[in-house]
Amino acid sequence: MQTVLRHIHPLAGGLAILCIATFMGSTLVAELHGDPQTIIITKRAILWGLLVLAPCLALTGFSGYQMTGGAPRGLALAKFRRMRVIGANGLCVLVPCAFFLALRASAQTFDGLFYGVQLLELLAGAVNLALLGINFRDGVRMARA
Repeated sequence: MQTVLRHIHPLAGGLAILCIATFMGSTLVAELHGDPQTIIITKRAILWGLLVLAPCLALTGFSGYQMTGGAPRGLALAKFRRMRVIGANGLCVLVPCAFFLALRASAQTFDGLFYGVQLLELLAGAVNLALLGINFRDGVRMARA
């Protein structure tokens, strides 16, 4: 089982990083392009993308926890604590923002509230991306040890 987890864990974590980076990049491109249809399509695609991202994050956290034997220490404990922040940020900030922005975009309501929530989403996404990157780095260190 440990061998399977050692393969699944970095794949799921890497895919989660790729999803978040894609969400952020596509948002920036859509906003800079400025076409309302592009923004609408992007916001809807991000909602569908959550169906990939959420299981990847869950699998990353679960597999990492299982590899520690249920008692993370050292770098594993630091990674576990960061995953708690990532999960809370995702559930409490990013998912609600994604739904809100998709609904507002569909209604073509691109007002100050839309862009304020958009900024919040980009900042929260950047935090999660940074934390996942640090976790990835620490995972590579742990694999070498």
